[in-house]
Amino acid sequence: MSIVEVGEGLHERRGTRPENAAPLLQVEDLHTQFSTSRGIVRAVEGVSFTVDRGEVVAIVGESGSGKSVTALSIMRLLPRLTGKIPKGKIVFDGRSLLDLDDEQMRELRGRDISMIFQEPMTSLNPILTIGLQIKEPLQIHLGMTDEQATARAVELMQLVGIPDPERRLDQYPHQFSGGMRQRVMIAIGLACNPKLIIADEPTTALDVTIQAQILELMKNLSRKLNIALIIITHNLGVVARYADRVIVMYAARVAEQGPAEAVFHRPRHPYSLGLLRSVPRLDRPRGSKLETIEGLPPNLANVTTACRFAPRCPFRIAVCDREPPLFDTDTGGVSRCHRHEEIAAGKITWAAAGGAGLDFAANTEAPVLSVRNLTKNFSVSGGLRKAGGTVRAVQDVSFDIFPGETLGLVGESGCGKTTVGRLILRLEEPTAGEIHFEGVNLSTASPAELKAMRRKVQVIFQDPYSSLNPRMTVGQIIGEPLHVYKIVDGRKQTEERVASLLGNVGLRSEMAERYPHQLSGGQRQRVGIARALAMEPSFIVCDEAVSALDVSIQGQIINLLEELQRKFRLAFLFIAHDLAVVRHISARVVVMYFGRVMEVADRDAIYSESLHPYTKVLLDAAPVPDPTIEKQREPRLIKGELPSHLAPPSGCVFNTRCPLASQECRETVPALEEKRPGHFAACIKV
Repeated sequence: MSIVEVGEGLHERRGTRPENAAPLLQVEDLHTQFSTSRGIVRAVEGVSFTVDRGEVVAIVGESGSGKSVTALSIMRLLPRLTGKIPKGKIVFDGRSLLDLDDEQMRELRGRDISMIFQEPMTSLNPILTIGLQIKEPLQIHLGMTDEQATARAVELMQLVGIPDPERRLDQYPHQFSGGMRQRVMIAIGLACNPKLIIADEPTTALDVTIQAQILELMKNLSRKLNIALIIITHNLGVVARYADRVIVMYAARVAEQGPAEAVFHRPRHPYSLGLLRSVPRLDRPRGSKLETIEGLPPNLANVTTACRFAPRCPFRIAVCDREPPLFDTDTGGVSRCHRHEEIAAGKITWAAAGGAGLDFAANTEAPVLSVRNLTKNFSVSGGLRKAGGTVRAVQDVSFDIFPGETLGLVGESGCGKTTVGRLILRLEEPTAGEIHFEGVNLSTASPAELKAMRRKVQVIFQDPYSSLNPRMTVGQIIGEPLHVYKIVDGRKQTEERVASLLGNVGLRSEMAERYPHQLSGGQRQRVGIARALAMEPSFIVCDEAVSALDVSIQGQIINLLEELQRKFRLAFLFIAHDLAVVRHISARVVVMYFGRVMEVADRDAIYSESLHPYTKVLLDAAPVPDPTIEKQREPRLIKGELPSHLAPPSGCVFNTRCPLASQECRETVPALEEKRPGHFAACIKV
């Protein structure tokens, strides 16, 4: 049976487990520890859960809560020298995984249990082609010939939305974008139709339309072939749409567990309450500030006997000095909270965040950045099966950004968002068009003018860990540009300035002595923001600056950016694929598809009165963190295949996937026109 055949039957219901039948996966009292120079880190403690055949279970929680370590423990992929499982039981399909030898586990991995890893660049072999890596499990576990494996690999790549699969089989991981690499990992995970798929942040790097397609495919496989699915994610919209049960983890332990609808609508742990309130939503009016959970999780090398969430919990009382067991709750789940009955009775509520939001009134000042008719083409070589050509990454893009304004830039992977940011930063040279920064044309600027621009234009990268030098302390990282541009004089001034910058981003001054690996993801992102602020810029490019962060940390960073914008009159280009985040932080939004601008409008107009069919598809594909709403919605999947960048469609680039496309759309390239006051769209049907 092919994967395509499996993908049919969208609305089949999962059968319940027969009475007295054993679950496919049973985890009991799992403990996982790591030996470090600072002592024993208890990464997972006393975790128990089951997964039935065909069931979708979501594991949520902040970074460091033990989600991924639980998955690696099930897969027996812990570091051999430092990681161990001193206690617990893992039974898969009647076999104890902890009793199997290495050869038996290798037979199970990829065939019966498949894992889709969070970071595809480190999971894919950089010296092997994509085709070889997809075909390997097919040949090892299913005994396919090279011809059969190649045909199946092409089918799998088409299924996960990779255009030109025959040509791209011969390319290497570094030739794919982050989103495309994640699709390759998903194709490898689905290849052998396993009994259990563990997906660790499978859609973090994907845009909403591809995310919807991939998750619908994975859920259909789960329903049709009774494949169990464990989704580890911080996207609560994804959890609401696809999960049957939810496990909330905090500081190596299960904080709450229960049916998805119960956890979302009737949470019985303060941490679950805090997570749900931290999520920006498309279906609610924009509030003044995002809710956040203040503070940081505890150090797992030095945990106390008190409730681990107590230092961050606004409902802490004396009894919280004793660690609570897992209590049965009125929702049919469990909660590790002494006060779960008071939460159920409505006696405990989470206070709303204070503070006003940004004023998005019309800006009458001169723009700090003007982009006019920006175009960028790349020449690419072909693989063994196809010739090369020209990729038209950005075509005729124009917009303005004003002082103190945030312009959101959204669209699918490969639409040209990041390329636009790199062109503005002069990390790429434009093929055509002009970029004016504070009145200076950067295309014809002198070296002195470019140097001045470099100081005033900064960037916050998507992955803070890879953008920070691991051999430098935080103080050295932030202080280096201060010395290069002679902003400070002497060591004492540098230390004072670094301490001030750390304070501006909510970090203590002693953090200056730490290295990047000693910080959490949210702390590293704050260091990246502090480094950008060190140059006293007037404009910052935020390239997916919060996409990899947990919802609570994401809320802290977004609130921080808004506060800094208000304080320093900063302008932001906010590149993201999370539409709810873009709605919250942006004044105006630019929607791109296949290198072209489809729509530009005020934030509220884009979300409530969108004009372009592509914008409507993006909004329809975005999940809402509410299981009741999601289960009432039909799958809104974008139709048609993603066209090749080497052979873009004639006319409107969206016509191959547009439900309104006509012959005129296939022949005419629509201009970006003002359809309503301040609302522009590139569509002849509007």
